[in-house]
Amino acid sequence: MADPAKETGTQEIPDKLYFRIGQVSRLAGIKPYVLRYWETEFPALGPKKSGTGHRLFRRKDVELVLEIKRLLYEKRFTIEGARKFLENREKGVAAPVAAPPSKLP
Repeated sequence: MADPAKETGTQEIPDKLYFRIGQVSRLAGIKPYVLRYWETEFPALGPKKSGTGHRLFRRKDVELVLEIKRLLYEKRFTIEGARKFLENREKGVAAPVAAPPSKLP
């Protein structure tokens, strides 16, 4: 039987302080190398590093990963478009909505 959280598109994030990259990968349903790439493309995504060099994601990082995945895979944003959308959202600016081209006489 399929996981109901995956069917509805909502993810249940366990109540923990830190998550390792493998755990975040399983929660988001993406490969760890994609997460490492997203770290370079999205400045807001910056997991801490443990003393042994392991990436430790906080809950807000996991939520951001899920938001990035939604923008890229469901909303079909480009990486640059998703980055700008998230930057504008953080600044409190409403994201510009692409309007259909106007027909000037």
